[in-house]
Amino acid sequence: MFDMSRKGVISMLSAVVEELKNTLVTTIQGTDDVLTALRTAVKNQVTGALKNVSDVVEAAVVAVQNTGTSVVVAAKESVSSVVNAVGETGGDVLKTGADAVSGAVKGAGEVGANVGDVAVSAVEGVVSTLTDMGKDVTEGTKEALAAAVKAADELGTEAGSSVRNALMATASLPKDLVNSVLGK
Repeated sequence: MFDMSRKGVISMLSAVVEELKNTLVTTIQGTDDVLTALRTAVKNQVTGALKNVSDVVEAAVVAVQNTGTSVVVAAKESVSSVVNAVGETGGDVLKTGADAVSGAVKGAGEVGANVGDVAVSAVEGVVSTLTDMGKDVTEGTKEALAAAVKAADELGTEAGSSVRNALMATASLPKDLVNSVLGK
């Protein structure tokens, strides 16, 4: 799994994340279109009770692990959903994007998914959503990239390395921003 030299072990899901995960699992189980159900449920969780965005996305990523839906795809969809939901209420979409990416990476770590692929997908979700909203994509991308790296480093050195390598290798993200955030 991951080298846990920094933290010793991955912490168990917080009570809030566990509760959110259970709610999301209940919502998406048995539906024909898991991603649509997930997007709607994530949006409702964010706008309905003003929950921590990172916790909601982490719970969403964990919730899909047994549905046959790709964790990578679910991460991107969940990130996009929360950024849209916060944008609709006039909230800070740049901070929300970063928080959502952090939650996606943490969720991937919890379920043993490829954190690098999830980080790339989550950042792509931020970029796409901010572009659609006409927001500051450059700053939003920088914040999302930094959040992905920070969350991965909190999981351990192997996860941090995996995310850095995946971000550097992807053609879908602006290399200048990736290099800037990674200090290259």
